[in-house]
Amino acid sequence: MKNRKINSSALLVLCLFIVSVLAGCRFPRSEISHQVGMPVKYLGLHVLVESRQAARELIAEIPALARRGVNLLVVEVDYNFEYRSHPELRGPEPVTREQVGQIVQLCQQHGIRLIPEFQSFGHQSWEKKTFSLLTVYPEFDETPGKYPDNQGIYCRSWCPLHPDLPKIINALYDELLEAFEADGLHVGMDEVFIIADPDCPRCAGKDPAELFAHAVRTAYEHIVINRGREMFMWGDRLLDGRATGYGEWEASMNDTHRAIDLIPKDIIICDWHYEEMPGGVYPSIPIFIEKGFRVLPTSFKNMRAAEALIDFSLRFPAERMLGHLCTIWKQPEAGKTHKHPPLVLAARKLRATG
Repeated sequence: MKNRKINSSALLVLCLFIVSVLAGCRFPRSEISHQVGMPVKYLGLHVLVESRQAARELIAEIPALARRGVNLLVVEVDYNFEYRSHPELRGPEPVTREQVGQIVQLCQQHGIRLIPEFQSFGHQSWEKKTFSLLTVYPEFDETPGKYPDNQGIYCRSWCPLHPDLPKIINALYDELLEAFEADGLHVGMDEVFIIADPDCPRCAGKDPAELFAHAVRTAYEHIVINRGREMFMWGDRLLDGRATGYGEWEASMNDTHRAIDLIPKDIIICDWHYEEMPGGVYPSIPIFIEKGFRVLPTSFKNMRAAEALIDFSLRFPAERMLGHLCTIWKQPEAGKTHKHPPLVLAARKLRATG
Protein backbone atom coordinates (compact mmCIF):
# COMPACT_ATOMS: atom_id res chain seq x y z
CA MET A 1 0.00 0.00 0.00
CA LYS A 2 1.26 3.44 -0.84
CA ASN A 3 0.39 6.97 0.12
CA ARG A 4 -1.86 8.62 -2.45
CA LYS A 5 -3.42 12.09 -2.41
CA ILE A 6 -7.17 12.34 -2.79
CA ASN A 7 -8.32 13.89 -6.05
CA SER A 8 -9.53 17.39 -5.18
CA SER A 9 -12.13 17.26 -7.94
CA ALA A 10 -13.95 14.60 -5.95
CA LEU A 11 -14.50 16.89 -2.96
CA LEU A 12 -18.05 17.90 -3.81
CA VAL A 13 -19.06 14.34 -4.63
CA LEU A 14 -17.47 13.19 -1.39
CA CYS A 15 -19.30 15.73 0.78
CA LEU A 16 -22.68 14.86 -0.73
CA PHE A 17 -21.91 11.18 -0.37
CA ILE A 18 -21.00 11.47 3.31
CA VAL A 19 -24.14 13.38 4.13
CA SER A 20 -26.26 10.71 2.48
CA VAL A 21 -24.42 7.83 4.13
CA LEU A 22 -24.51 9.27 7.64
CA ALA A 23 -28.13 10.31 7.24
CA GLY A 24 -29.08 6.80 6.26
CA CYS A 25 -27.11 5.03 8.98
CA ARG A 26 -29.38 2.79 11.07
CA PHE A 27 -27.74 3.63 14.38
CA PRO A 28 -29.88 5.85 16.59
CA ARG A 29 -28.35 9.28 16.98
CA SER A 30 -27.74 8.70 20.70
CA GLU A 31 -25.53 5.69 19.87
CA ILE A 32 -23.32 7.27 17.22
CA SER A 33 -20.83 8.85 19.62
CA HIS A 34 -18.37 6.61 21.41
CA GLN A 35 -19.13 6.76 25.13
CA VAL A 36 -16.44 6.82 27.82
CA GLY A 37 -16.63 3.50 29.64
CA MET A 38 -17.29 1.60 26.38
CA PRO A 39 -13.74 0.69 25.28
CA VAL A 40 -12.95 -0.45 21.78
CA LYS A 41 -11.75 -4.01 21.38
CA TYR A 42 -8.35 -3.73 19.70
CA LEU A 43 -5.22 -1.64 19.53
CA GLY A 44 -3.49 -3.51 16.74
CA LEU A 45 -0.19 -3.47 14.92
CA HIS A 46 0.56 -4.94 11.49
CA VAL A 47 4.20 -5.84 10.75
CA LEU A 48 6.11 -7.56 7.98
CA VAL A 49 8.05 -10.62 9.15
CA GLU A 50 9.68 -11.89 5.98
CA SER A 51 13.02 -13.13 7.35
CA ARG A 52 14.55 -14.71 10.42
CA GLN A 53 16.07 -11.38 11.38
CA ALA A 54 12.63 -9.75 11.29
CA ALA A 55 11.31 -12.53 13.54
CA ARG A 56 14.14 -11.93 16.01
CA GLU A 57 13.37 -8.22 16.10
CA LEU A 58 9.67 -8.89 16.72
CA ILE A 59 10.40 -11.37 19.49
CA ALA A 60 12.50 -8.75 21.27
CA GLU A 61 9.84 -6.06 20.82
CA ILE A 62 6.67 -7.87 21.89
CA PRO A 63 6.92 -7.05 25.63
CA ALA A 64 7.26 -3.32 24.85
CA LEU A 65 4.33 -3.49 22.44
CA ALA A 66 2.22 -5.08 25.16
CA ARG A 67 3.17 -2.31 27.57
CA ARG A 68 2.07 0.19 24.93
CA GLY A 69 -1.33 -1.47 24.97
CA VAL A 70 -1.16 -3.55 21.79
CA ASN A 71 -3.52 -6.53 22.08
CA LEU A 72 -3.71 -7.53 18.40
CA LEU A 73 -0.66 -8.37 16.30
CA VAL A 74 -1.01 -9.06 12.56
CA VAL A 75 2.17 -10.75 11.34
CA GLU A 76 2.48 -10.82 7.56
CA VAL A 77 4.75 -13.67 6.47
CA ASP A 78 3.36 -14.57 3.02
CA TYR A 79 5.72 -17.15 1.48
CA ASN A 80 8.46 -16.50 4.04
CA PHE A 81 7.79 -19.42 6.38
CA GLU A 82 9.15 -22.97 6.67
CA TYR A 83 6.21 -24.54 4.87
CA ARG A 84 6.22 -28.33 4.89
CA SER A 85 3.32 -28.96 2.54
CA HIS A 86 4.97 -26.94 -0.25
CA PRO A 87 8.63 -26.33 0.59
CA GLU A 88 9.16 -25.23 -3.00
CA LEU A 89 7.28 -22.03 -2.15
CA ARG A 90 9.49 -20.97 0.75
CA GLY A 91 11.18 -17.59 0.53
CA PRO A 92 14.97 -17.23 0.62
CA GLU A 93 15.23 -16.93 4.43
CA PRO A 94 12.01 -18.39 5.81
CA VAL A 95 10.92 -17.74 9.37
CA THR A 96 11.38 -20.93 11.38
CA ARG A 97 8.74 -22.85 13.30
CA GLU A 98 10.82 -22.38 16.43
CA GLN A 99 10.70 -18.60 15.98
CA VAL A 100 6.95 -18.67 15.42
CA GLY A 101 6.64 -20.73 18.58
CA GLN A 102 8.48 -18.03 20.51
CA ILE A 103 6.18 -15.35 19.06
CA VAL A 104 3.14 -17.42 20.02
CA GLN A 105 4.40 -17.93 23.57
CA LEU A 106 5.13 -14.24 24.09
CA CYS A 107 1.77 -13.16 22.69
CA GLN A 108 -0.06 -15.61 24.92
CA GLN A 109 1.97 -14.44 27.92
CA HIS A 110 1.12 -10.79 27.22
CA GLY A 111 -2.52 -11.19 26.20
CA ILE A 112 -2.01 -10.34 22.53
CA ARG A 113 -4.21 -11.91 19.86
CA LEU A 114 -1.88 -13.17 17.14
CA ILE A 115 -3.11 -13.24 13.52
CA PRO A 116 -0.85 -14.38 10.66
CA GLU A 117 -1.30 -12.77 7.26
CA PHE A 118 -0.86 -14.36 3.85
CA GLN A 119 -1.19 -11.90 1.00
CA SER A 120 -3.69 -13.48 -1.37
CA PHE A 121 -4.85 -12.87 -4.95
CA GLY A 122 -2.91 -9.65 -5.64
CA HIS A 123 0.60 -8.64 -4.56
CA GLN A 124 2.15 -11.71 -6.15
CA SER A 125 5.16 -9.66 -7.22
CA TRP A 126 7.06 -6.54 -6.23
CA GLU A 127 9.05 -4.45 -8.70
CA LYS A 128 11.03 -6.94 -10.84
CA LYS A 129 10.66 -9.86 -8.45
CA THR A 130 7.80 -12.31 -8.97
CA PHE A 131 7.08 -14.27 -5.82
CA SER A 132 7.39 -18.01 -5.53
CA LEU A 133 3.85 -19.13 -6.35
CA LEU A 134 3.84 -17.68 -9.86
CA THR A 135 7.50 -18.53 -10.37
CA VAL A 136 7.09 -22.20 -9.49
CA TYR A 137 3.55 -22.45 -10.92
CA PRO A 138 3.33 -19.92 -13.76
CA GLU A 139 0.04 -21.46 -14.88
CA PHE A 140 -1.60 -19.76 -11.88
CA ASP A 141 -0.73 -16.29 -13.19
CA GLU A 142 -3.68 -14.16 -14.31
CA THR A 143 -1.40 -12.83 -17.08
CA PRO A 144 0.90 -15.76 -17.97
CA GLY A 145 3.74 -14.77 -20.25
CA LYS A 146 2.87 -11.07 -20.12
CA TYR A 147 4.80 -8.18 -18.60
CA PRO A 148 8.42 -9.43 -18.62
CA ASP A 149 10.28 -8.24 -15.50
CA ASN A 150 6.87 -6.93 -14.36
CA GLN A 151 7.29 -3.82 -16.47
CA GLY A 152 4.16 -1.70 -16.81
CA ILE A 153 2.27 -3.22 -13.87
CA TYR A 154 2.05 -2.65 -10.13
CA CYS A 155 1.81 -6.24 -8.85
CA ARG A 156 0.86 -9.55 -10.41
CA SER A 157 -2.32 -11.42 -9.47
CA TRP A 158 -3.10 -15.09 -9.37
CA CYS A 159 -6.05 -16.42 -11.37
CA PRO A 160 -8.98 -16.77 -8.96
CA LEU A 161 -10.65 -19.38 -11.18
CA HIS A 162 -7.77 -21.81 -11.67
CA PRO A 163 -9.12 -25.12 -10.36
CA ASP A 164 -5.77 -26.33 -8.97
CA LEU A 165 -4.97 -23.19 -6.97
CA PRO A 166 -7.13 -23.55 -3.81
CA LYS A 167 -5.61 -26.89 -2.78
CA ILE A 168 -2.14 -25.34 -2.61
CA ILE A 169 -3.17 -22.06 -0.99
CA ASN A 170 -5.38 -23.79 1.57
CA ALA A 171 -2.46 -25.98 2.60
CA LEU A 172 -0.40 -22.84 3.27
CA TYR A 173 -3.28 -21.26 5.19
CA ASP A 174 -3.54 -24.41 7.32
CA GLU A 175 0.15 -24.42 8.18
CA LEU A 176 0.01 -20.80 9.31
CA LEU A 177 -3.09 -21.41 11.43
CA GLU A 178 -1.40 -24.39 13.05
CA ALA A 179 2.04 -22.85 13.61
CA PHE A 180 0.67 -19.55 14.94
CA GLU A 181 -1.99 -21.36 17.01
CA ALA A 182 -4.25 -18.73 15.49
CA ASP A 183 -8.01 -18.30 15.74
CA GLY A 184 -8.00 -16.13 12.62
CA LEU A 185 -6.15 -15.40 9.41
CA HIS A 186 -5.65 -12.20 7.43
CA VAL A 187 -5.81 -12.90 3.69
CA GLY A 188 -4.72 -9.47 2.40
CA MET A 189 -6.45 -8.91 -0.97
CA ASP A 190 -5.64 -5.21 -1.26
CA GLU A 191 -4.72 -3.31 -4.42
CA VAL A 192 -5.82 -5.98 -6.89
CA PHE A 193 -5.37 -4.12 -10.16
CA ILE A 194 -5.00 -7.10 -12.48
CA ILE A 195 -8.33 -8.89 -12.63
CA ALA A 196 -10.46 -10.27 -15.49
CA ASP A 197 -7.48 -9.98 -17.81
CA PRO A 198 -8.52 -10.35 -21.47
CA ASP A 199 -5.80 -12.94 -22.03
CA CYS A 200 -6.75 -15.17 -19.09
CA PRO A 201 -8.54 -18.23 -20.54
CA ARG A 202 -10.81 -18.46 -17.47
CA CYS A 203 -11.41 -14.84 -16.41
CA ALA A 204 -11.60 -12.94 -19.69
CA GLY A 205 -14.89 -11.10 -20.09
CA LYS A 206 -16.13 -11.85 -16.58
CA ASP A 207 -17.40 -9.29 -14.06
CA PRO A 208 -14.51 -8.08 -11.85
CA ALA A 209 -16.86 -7.82 -8.86
CA GLU A 210 -17.98 -11.42 -9.28
CA LEU A 211 -14.37 -12.57 -9.66
CA PHE A 212 -13.22 -10.68 -6.59
CA ALA A 213 -16.15 -11.97 -4.55
CA HIS A 214 -15.35 -15.49 -5.73
CA ALA A 215 -11.78 -15.14 -4.45
CA VAL A 216 -13.02 -13.86 -1.09
CA ARG A 217 -15.61 -16.60 -0.76
CA THR A 218 -13.08 -19.28 -1.69
CA ALA A 219 -10.80 -18.18 1.15
CA TYR A 220 -13.78 -17.78 3.50
CA GLU A 221 -15.09 -21.27 2.81
CA HIS A 222 -11.81 -22.83 3.90
CA ILE A 223 -10.85 -20.51 6.79
CA VAL A 224 -14.26 -19.88 8.35
CA ILE A 225 -16.57 -22.69 7.26
CA ASN A 226 -14.09 -25.59 7.13
CA ARG A 227 -11.62 -24.51 9.82
CA GLY A 228 -13.88 -22.48 12.11
CA ARG A 229 -11.51 -19.50 12.29
CA GLU A 230 -12.09 -15.79 11.74
CA MET A 231 -11.12 -14.05 8.49
CA PHE A 232 -9.59 -10.60 8.16
CA MET A 233 -8.98 -8.75 4.90
CA TRP A 234 -8.11 -5.29 3.60
CA GLY A 235 -11.16 -3.33 2.49
CA ASP A 236 -10.05 -1.10 -0.39
CA ARG A 237 -11.33 -3.27 -3.26
CA LEU A 238 -14.83 -3.18 -1.73
CA LEU A 239 -15.11 0.61 -1.98
CA ASP A 240 -16.15 2.72 -4.95
CA GLY A 241 -13.22 5.06 -5.56
CA ARG A 242 -15.34 7.56 -7.47
CA ALA A 243 -18.32 7.80 -5.13
CA THR A 244 -16.24 7.96 -1.96
CA GLY A 245 -13.50 10.24 -3.30
CA TYR A 246 -10.78 7.83 -2.18
CA GLY A 247 -9.43 7.25 -5.68
CA GLU A 248 -7.78 4.17 -7.17
CA TRP A 249 -5.46 3.18 -4.29
CA GLU A 250 -7.57 3.37 -1.16
CA ALA A 251 -10.61 2.21 -3.15
CA SER A 252 -11.47 0.56 -6.45
CA MET A 253 -11.69 2.12 -9.88
CA ASN A 254 -11.86 -1.23 -11.69
CA ASP A 255 -15.40 -2.24 -10.69
CA THR A 256 -14.60 -4.67 -7.89
CA HIS A 257 -16.49 -2.54 -5.35
CA ARG A 258 -19.82 -4.24 -6.00
CA ALA A 259 -18.37 -7.35 -4.37
CA ILE A 260 -19.21 -5.72 -1.03
CA ASP A 261 -22.74 -7.12 -1.44
CA LEU A 262 -21.54 -10.56 -2.55
CA ILE A 263 -19.39 -11.69 0.36
CA PRO A 264 -20.10 -12.89 3.94
CA LYS A 265 -20.58 -10.11 6.47
CA ASP A 266 -18.73 -11.75 9.36
CA ILE A 267 -15.35 -10.96 7.76
CA ILE A 268 -13.40 -8.30 9.68
CA ILE A 269 -12.55 -5.47 7.29
CA CYS A 270 -9.23 -3.67 7.86
CA ASP A 271 -10.08 -0.29 6.36
CA TRP A 272 -6.78 1.41 5.53
CA HIS A 273 -6.47 5.12 4.79
CA TYR A 274 -3.19 6.97 4.90
CA GLU A 275 -4.12 10.51 3.85
CA GLU A 276 -6.35 13.16 5.40
CA MET A 277 -9.83 13.27 3.97
CA PRO A 278 -11.68 16.57 3.57
CA GLY A 279 -13.31 17.56 6.83
CA GLY A 280 -11.81 14.53 8.57
CA VAL A 281 -14.62 12.35 7.20
CA TYR A 282 -13.91 8.75 6.16
CA PRO A 283 -17.03 7.43 4.40
CA SER A 284 -15.87 3.83 4.32
CA ILE A 285 -16.39 3.33 8.05
CA PRO A 286 -20.17 3.96 7.99
CA ILE A 287 -20.41 2.13 4.66
CA PHE A 288 -18.90 -1.07 6.08
CA ILE A 289 -20.88 -0.81 9.30
CA GLU A 290 -24.12 -0.17 7.43
CA LYS A 291 -23.44 -3.24 5.28
CA GLY A 292 -23.09 -5.38 8.41
CA PHE A 293 -19.31 -5.75 8.67
CA ARG A 294 -17.06 -5.14 11.64
CA VAL A 295 -14.37 -2.64 10.73
CA LEU A 296 -10.84 -2.03 11.95
CA PRO A 297 -9.61 1.36 10.62
CA THR A 298 -5.92 1.30 9.72
CA SER A 299 -3.34 4.10 9.58
CA PHE A 300 0.27 4.38 8.44
CA LYS A 301 2.77 7.19 9.11
CA ASN A 302 0.92 10.45 8.45
CA MET A 303 0.15 11.67 11.97
CA ARG A 304 -2.57 14.14 11.03
CA ALA A 305 -4.30 11.56 8.87
CA ALA A 306 -4.03 8.93 11.61
CA GLU A 307 -5.55 11.29 14.17
CA ALA A 308 -8.38 12.27 11.83
CA LEU A 309 -9.14 8.63 11.07
CA ILE A 310 -9.16 7.67 14.75
CA ASP A 311 -11.30 10.65 15.74
CA PHE A 312 -13.86 9.93 13.03
CA SER A 313 -13.96 6.22 13.81
CA LEU A 314 -14.70 6.85 17.47
CA ARG A 315 -18.07 8.29 16.49
CA PHE A 316 -19.30 4.74 15.91
CA PRO A 317 -20.29 2.10 18.46
CA ALA A 318 -17.68 -0.42 19.55
CA GLU A 319 -19.62 -3.54 18.64
CA ARG A 320 -18.78 -2.94 14.96
CA MET A 321 -15.97 -0.38 15.06
CA LEU A 322 -13.37 -2.60 16.71
CA GLY A 323 -10.59 -0.11 17.45
CA HIS A 324 -7.52 0.78 15.44
CA LEU A 325 -4.79 -1.00 13.51
CA CYS A 326 -1.44 0.69 12.91
CA THR A 327 0.95 -0.50 10.24
CA ILE A 328 4.59 0.32 9.61
CA TRP A 329 5.03 -1.56 6.29
CA LYS A 330 8.46 -2.78 7.25
CA GLN A 331 9.97 -5.28 9.63
CA PRO A 332 9.75 -4.47 13.34
CA GLU A 333 12.77 -3.05 15.13
CA ALA A 334 13.58 -3.95 18.70
CA GLY A 335 13.44 -0.88 20.92
CA LYS A 336 11.81 1.27 18.22
CA THR A 337 8.54 -0.11 16.87
CA HIS A 338 6.59 0.46 20.09
CA LYS A 339 7.54 4.15 19.71
CA HIS A 340 5.96 4.43 16.25
CA PRO A 341 4.24 7.84 16.58
CA PRO A 342 0.78 6.83 15.23
CA LEU A 343 0.83 3.81 17.56
CA VAL A 344 1.57 6.05 20.53
CA LEU A 345 -1.24 8.36 19.40
CA ALA A 346 -3.71 5.51 18.91
CA ALA A 347 -2.85 4.04 22.31
CA ARG A 348 -3.59 7.37 24.00
CA LYS A 349 -6.84 8.02 22.14
CA LEU A 350 -8.21 4.51 22.48
CA ARG A 351 -7.28 4.36 26.15
CA ALA A 352 -9.48 7.39 26.68
CA THR A 353 -12.52 5.40 25.56
CA GLY A 354 -12.20 2.97 28.48
